[in-house]
Parts: sequence; C-alpha cells; structure tokens
Amino acid sequence: MSGRIPDRDIAAIREQTRIEEIIGDYVALRQAGSDRMTGLCPFHDEKTPSFHVRPHHGHFHCFGCGEGGDVYSFLQKQEHVSFVEAVEQLADRIGYRISYEGGGTAIVRDRGTRARLVAANAAAQRYYAEQLRTADAQTARDFLKDRGFDGTAAEKFGCGYAPAGWDTMTKAMLNQGFTFAELEAAGLAKQGKRGPIDRFHRRLLWPIRNLGGDVIGFGARKLFDDDNLGKYMNTPETMLYKKKQVLFGLDLAKKHIAKTHQVVIVEGYTDVMAMHAAGVDTAVASCGTAFGEDHLALIRRLMMDDSYFRGEVIYTFDGDDAGQAAALKAFEGEQSIAGQTFVAVAPDGMDPCELRQESGDPAVRDLVARRIPMFQFAIKALMRKHDLDTAEGRVAALRDTVPVVARIRDVALRDEYARQLAGWVGWEDVAQVLSRVRGIAGKSGRGGGGSGRNGRGTSRTRPEAMSAPPTARPLRNDPRLWPQREALKAALQYPAIAATVFDSLPGECFTDGSYLRIRNAVAEAGGAASGLGGAAWVEAVAQALDDTALAPLVTELAVEAMPVEDDKIPRFISSVLARSQEVWVGSQIADIKSKLRRMSPGTDPDGYNALFGDLVALEAYRRSLLEQAVDAGVEAL
Repeated sequence: MSGRIPDRDIAAIREQTRIEEIIGDYVALRQAGSDRMTGLCPFHDEKTPSFHVRPHHGHFHCFGCGEGGDVYSFLQKQEHVSFVEAVEQLADRIGYRISYEGGGTAIVRDRGTRARLVAANAAAQRYYAEQLRTADAQTARDFLKDRGFDGTAAEKFGCGYAPAGWDTMTKAMLNQGFTFAELEAAGLAKQGKRGPIDRFHRRLLWPIRNLGGDVIGFGARKLFDDDNLGKYMNTPETMLYKKKQVLFGLDLAKKHIAKTHQVVIVEGYTDVMAMHAAGVDTAVASCGTAFGEDHLALIRRLMMDDSYFRGEVIYTFDGDDAGQAAALKAFEGEQSIAGQTFVAVAPDGMDPCELRQESGDPAVRDLVARRIPMFQFAIKALMRKHDLDTAEGRVAALRDTVPVVARIRDVALRDEYARQLAGWVGWEDVAQVLSRVRGIAGKSGRGGGGSGRNGRGTSRTRPEAMSAPPTARPLRNDPRLWPQREALKAALQYPAIAATVFDSLPGECFTDGSYLRIRNAVAEAGGAASGLGGAAWVEAVAQALDDTALAPLVTELAVEAMPVEDDKIPRFISSVLARSQEVWVGSQIADIKSKLRRMSPGTDPDGYNALFGDLVALEAYRRSLLEQAVDAGVEAL
C-alpha cells in the first residue's frame, strides 16, 4: 500500500497550486477585483455568475447553490474523486513528489483508481501515436492525407493507430506495469475467449480529452472492408469517459470559445480537424452521441454566457433533413439559448471536411460566416414543402409554421418571427398572422405573461432556489448583522489588518449563533494575529469549528468581496471593527442606563456615582468608535 499522505504534503500542494488555473479548466473566469474572479457555477445551472474564486485565499464559493471549498474540494466535486485522488492528481500536475508515510517517496501502483486510469489512457495514447508511424499504419496515414491532414495535424490532435493482433497493445501496457483490471476499467482492453484482448484493432484513433487535457477515452474509425464492427467505435462508459459530458476538441477550443463567445458544433472527428485547420478554432464534436443538454451546459460555462443575447452556438449539418430535425428540437424544452443558436449547412450535402477538400479553407470559414438563425432555418425548411406561388400553398405553409412560431418562448422574438413569417409566405395581412401566433401561444401558456428576458413563467422554480444549501445560516443582507459579517470577512481575508482589534472583540459582539461559532473558531485557531494567512488560515479556522456544518459558511465569508475598492480596504476594516465594538458598547450603555433608572442616588450615592462614571466613560468611548466608523463604505451598507 502507498501509505498515508502527510499533512505537510497536503498543505504544500495546496499552496503551490493556483486554484484559478485548476478551476479555469472548467469555467471561464473573469477578473472582478485584485483577488476575486467570477464565473458561471459548474455545479448548478445559472445565467448570472454567482460563482466566486479568491486566488490569494485559495477558495471558491457559489452564492447561488452554496457549494464551496478549496482546490481539493473543487476537484472532488467536479471529477467525483476521493480526497486522496484529488491530492495525487494535483501533485502530478505540479510535479510534487509525495512522501507517503509508511510507503516511501515512490508513487506506487495502487495510489488512486482515477489517477491510474488517466495514466493508462495517457500511456495508450503514446503507444497508438507511435504505431501511426509504423509501416503497418500506412492505410491510416493515407486516410488522413486523402482528407488534407499532414503529420503536424495528426500530432496536434494526437492521432494514433491500433495495430493488428488480438492483444498487442494490452501486452505493451502490461509490460509498463498496468494491470488488466486497470486496462479493462479504462476501456482499453476486455476479456476474450482466451484471455485479455485489445478493445481496438486496425483502426485510426483519436484521443478524447477532458477540459484539463487528460486523455479519458478514444474514438476509432474503420479503415478496412473486412472490419465489421461499425464505421466508428468509442471507448465504453467508464469512470473517466461519459459521452454525454465530453466533446472532442474542447481541450484545444476552450480558450477560443471563451474569448469569442462562439462554438461551432460539427459531427465528426475529421470535421473538427478541418475546421481548426481552416482557422475556425472554436469547433468541437460530440463523441458517439447527439449534442445534448450536458454538452450545452459545459459550453455555456466556457462562454461565460451570463446574458441572454451573449454568445453563439453554431451547428453544421451535412444535409437539410438532419438540419431541420435538429433545428426543430430548439422549440422543445427550456429554449435557454435557442435565440442564440445558428445553423450552417454546406452545399451539396458536404460535411466541413469534404468542403475543405473541395473548395479550401476560405470556404469553411465562409460556411460559418453565412450561418442563419436556427428558428429561421427550421421555419423555412417547413415552408419549402409547399408551393408558395399558389393560394393553397401559402395557406398550407401558414398552417404548418404558425404553430411552430407560437412555440417560441421569448415573447419579443416570437412576435418578430410572426411578422417575418408573413413576409416569407407572402401574406399581406401581417396583423392576422401575428394575432394567430399569439392566440396559439396563449392557449399553450406562452402568451407573454411570463417574466424574464425569455418570457418564461414565474411558476418555474429557479435552479438557484432548488439548489439552496441545506444548512441554516444568517441572511447575507440582514442589516442587523452586517457589522458582524464584515468583521468576520476581515478576519478571514485580511487577518494581518484585522489582527489584534478583531481578537479583542468580545463574544457579545456576535449576536448570531453561526457568526459567534466562527468567531470562536478564529480564536481557537490562534486569532487573526496568529501570523497565518491565505488558504492555510481559512483551513485552520474551518478545522477549529465546533460545528462542521458551518464550514461552507467559513468558505463563503472568505470568498465574498469587500464592499469597497481595494485601496480602501484597510480603512474599511478599521471602520467596520469600530462599528462592531460600538454596537456592543451601545448595548452596555443601555444596560447601565437601565440600572441607573432603577437606583436612587439618595439611597446608594457611591454606587450610583460609580455607575454614572462608567456611563460617562462608555459614552466617550462610544463617540470615539463612531468617529472611527464614519466611512463612505460603511455608510453605504
């Protein structure tokens, strides 16, 4: 066994890893301050970014669904791996050598299932790529060459060749120290009648990578006529490879998608290669399945699609029938980005690869440039079934298309398409078509009473509400508690500034139970003046909690932005701490005044005068605190 990973290695790996780079492999992050980045949450569906990352503190938090934690937590949630595997995965990424307690420094074979499967796929990709350069792979190289791809293109996409022989690759992998169980779990080998055999034989291969660039599976193309297993084969579903959640070419296209807010969806591996070769770097393809909702959610996070009219999804089809079928799907479901979806159909039923072979790179770029809205494409496809030169044909066309237009959920977009439909069909009474569309939409519940930019009804539960964290916690915007919240944020995010002033705050300053527990955890961890900072400090406070259910709230406070500009933060912290003290001093003053009202100066003059002296001193102290608390940022709260 590999033994236990020591705490010092866990801390060192966390400190040496840039959390924004890890999360940036999955989410397009935008700078929102000197130490704050935002993006669309990968753990729930949202249109407005509520996912925040604090690079300096090494934590993330989503204010929509409540998910949060450090870089290890993110990988565990995103990749569905154990804590140990998350640590090992990051160690591999930064080249850190773990000193296992009881296991030495060697990274041994049984260290983590996911890590071993990733390693097996990476080794297989290298093996297949080497095989592509052998004499036996001439047919595979000719296949690529005939489609306009040279060795550089093949290397860019990691193309390889699965050799002949039942167990050629399997034996090579076993000789590298992998077990058959690992190869089988990775989808590289399977059990044959006479023992382990390769999954792929005599086929051209493309590695399929996740957003982090790890090889998680393969797509295989038939090359020989006597191969009867289908034109394309893919890795079966494994721990790593989920075909509904991966897109071929996304590892290469993700930065361009995030930058241009555009993605081009094609149907095949060579189509992706052709698009990229022609300069369309945003092209991707689904792997052995139709482009679905999981794929779309992945794309939207990369596009940072937080505005209804932001970003474009462009589908390319090799024929009108396929295009019409796909376009009509846009009228079903939520239509969350249907208004931003386009169709590009190559002439003569060609796919992008064939178009590039026939007419060159400019034709491929022009195909994308000539895209048309998907709604328009679907409506006109239905119209083409009718003879619009006759009155009967125009009436029949309207009968087919008006119900389709009525299914558009965006009210403004629906009305506009109704007007355009009248012109396309040649119907002079535009108001009549518009009225008919609105009438059908009203009967189906899409009559325009909905809220939001896409016209959805208010009865639909927002994903953010459905995903609300189960742990009870104080409201973020509770005006009575804001000094307590801001004081805790200061102690967690800027302990060197908060320091002894925060540590001197009595527990009575925190009237909310959750906030009081976190304040006590800060003290238990050594106080704000302990000298710790960043991720290590936040982790220390979380571990000192007497209620582990509050750990997400610690992360939330460590990530939430201060309500002032960066250069005003020191003054703001001083002000908010003074305000916290002033609130507590005010309660002490109220108690003294209450006691004085119940006392008689004549009965106990010494006691009365002593208490009155305390009142005068506290009133003076309170005025000084109020003067410190006068700050533009504080007043704004």
